[in-house]
Amino acid sequence: MHDDLIHLGLIDDADVVLDEAALALALPDHPRASREAFQGVFQAIADRLEAAGSEGLDARSQAELLAIVIGDEFGFVGDSATYDDPANTDMIRVIERRRGLPVSLSILYVAAARRLGWTANILDVPGHVLVLVGEEAVPVMIDPFRGGEPVDRDQLVALLHAVDPGRVAAANHVATMPNRAILLRLLMNAATRAEAAGDGRRALILYHRMTLVAPDSGHAWWERARLELTSGDIGAARGSLSAMLEITREPELRAKVSGILASLHA
Repeated sequence: MHDDLIHLGLIDDADVVLDEAALALALPDHPRASREAFQGVFQAIADRLEAAGSEGLDARSQAELLAIVIGDEFGFVGDSATYDDPANTDMIRVIERRRGLPVSLSILYVAAARRLGWTANILDVPGHVLVLVGEEAVPVMIDPFRGGEPVDRDQLVALLHAVDPGRVAAANHVATMPNRAILLRLLMNAATRAEAAGDGRRALILYHRMTLVAPDSGHAWWERARLELTSGDIGAARGSLSAMLEITREPELRAKVSGILASLHA
């Protein structure tokens, strides 16, 4: 199954199919799971959207249909009761429980929309993510964590203000996320929760997956090296720091990594 993750790290970002990729990230933890069964859920959502009349819809109608099918009919909603449950970052468990974090649910919405040829992206909102549907001058924002409810500009400003009042003026500049950044966000959610729970070994496994899926992520290599050092695996930490040095161009960071490597070789 690691071959799937290596493949994800090699293909162009635009060729990443988000729900399939999130499933590939979860499969190593479920060796008896049927990939085809969970792929069937993805296809069932797309089939239901198509059957409901997906042709010729504007962005608002597309967003409403996504909410009806994924939120209402399939029952996917945010897990506000047990938000930090690791199951919320595991696509297999998300499908089984019909519960997830904003990022895992947004993956389902965006991937389903793209299967029908619609334009959909995930918006990187501090502490949250939203889905942007449509190519129009005023595309539609929805919140999969709340069953696909629409989000207007005032609500976005309020959300930004709740997290960081200094970012309110930047509401027009909330960015869409590349596919690999979305997968990293999903894995990072899982890794930080694992480490907070005292499970450094699990966190290291997840950072290892990050470096397979996004080998150009300096942060993933850094965190992997940090946990390898914590576990006493000096050789592995050297390898991770060396990989980080290969992709890092910022002089101060390169000097820092080089210094650590030199101390490990001493």
